[in-house]
Amino acid sequence: MPNLDHPAYPADDLFHLESLVPCRESQVSMLLSIFGERQQFSFPSIFIYGHTSSGKTYVMQTLLTTLQLPHVFVNCVEYFTSRLLLEEILIQLQNRSPGTEQTSPVHCDTLNDFVRLFKQAVASQKLQDETLYIVLDRAEQLREMEANILPAFLRLQELTDRNVTVVLLSEIVWELFRPNIGCFEPFTMYFPDYSIGHLQKILSQNHPPEYSADFYAAYINILLGVFYMVCRDLKELQHLAALNFAKYCEPVVRGEANERDTRKLWKNIEPHLKKAMQTVYLREISSSQWERLQHDGGEPGQLKGLSAHTHVELPYYSKFLLIAAYIASYNPVRTDKRFFLKHHGKIRKTNFMKKHEKTSNHLLGPKPFPLDRLLAILYSIVDNRVVPTANIFSQITSLVTLQLLSMVGQNDQLDGPRYKCTVSLDFIRAIARTVNFDIIKYLYDFL
Repeated sequence: MPNLDHPAYPADDLFHLESLVPCRESQVSMLLSIFGERQQFSFPSIFIYGHTSSGKTYVMQTLLTTLQLPHVFVNCVEYFTSRLLLEEILIQLQNRSPGTEQTSPVHCDTLNDFVRLFKQAVASQKLQDETLYIVLDRAEQLREMEANILPAFLRLQELTDRNVTVVLLSEIVWELFRPNIGCFEPFTMYFPDYSIGHLQKILSQNHPPEYSADFYAAYINILLGVFYMVCRDLKELQHLAALNFAKYCEPVVRGEANERDTRKLWKNIEPHLKKAMQTVYLREISSSQWERLQHDGGEPGQLKGLSAHTHVELPYYSKFLLIAAYIASYNPVRTDKRFFLKHHGKIRKTNFMKKHEKTSNHLLGPKPFPLDRLLAILYSIVDNRVVPTANIFSQITSLVTLQLLSMVGQNDQLDGPRYKCTVSLDFIRAIARTVNFDIIKYLYDFL
């Protein structure tokens, strides 16, 4: 007996829909109850929220496509201004039917224009007798648009006097949307995270045809046992499952074990899953590079430059600013003369060190430094002449925003702002390699 049942839709379509949206039957059933029959007026606006990879977008797309309900699907990140968003809705609406491609561009500058053009498009598509669904994915972007956009979408059915329902998909709760002046309250619906049982069921459906379903289900059970505590993102787990399955099958392919020899299969895959644990979400290397590493038995760090930490995209001078900040944080002030003056004389480290400096500065942590010292070191380590323009100062602000530098104290101090470098030694060495700078020669702890 199928879980989905609605008198307005064929049983075969509902059965097919149920097979496409596993573990989301209750949410689909609720949506079907809200939608009602095709010709009935539905709720004016529906707000669906939930965490990433909880199935919001997929369920809505599958539901509307499988039941062949007229709809427009727009991603608010892609169409990031009100004009682009309104025009895209009209374009998709006018191009719904085959053979009705829009030849002339659609211009929609205001909501009044949108309401007028929307009525014309609904009439031309003969949609007066059934509900039209406008789905706005990543709807939190609407908060960045004009103040009248969100209230207008929530009451679009009233403004246009047409049978239209607006569905907002978001990862944040409705309370963060609600304007201070008030607005029409949508019907809110929550998509909970997938449980471990749901993930097991969904991931097990993708088993390769050359292996049995039980064998692949056992592999998914092992995978979830390792990754479930640190990763519950369905897309990421699907990626990990596809990436490591070939390694899990190796003992079976070589004839060293059968499909039921779980212990040997676990011993073979365990070290590789531990390596994959270090790179969850990061995509430090491509799938082909990861497979090559598994085949060669290497470590992810053995491929030079493949770490995500070495691929931080920074402007040229921002890299030198970060290097200068690291040197200023971990070198005593009195050593600047030693490192950055040509005729500083010979200074022995044993005589130069004081009692409190015998401990490694890297063990004590980064120390704050003034802006003047940062710029002085920058001018010393960059080959060509650097003019202290607003561009340089804005890059310092960007490094603080990226949390690569942290500001110490208040901005209104008379002696100017003070900063600390928050990156690790491995990170700064990777950054320095990209500009061919040997930072070890300029660190006091490594003399």
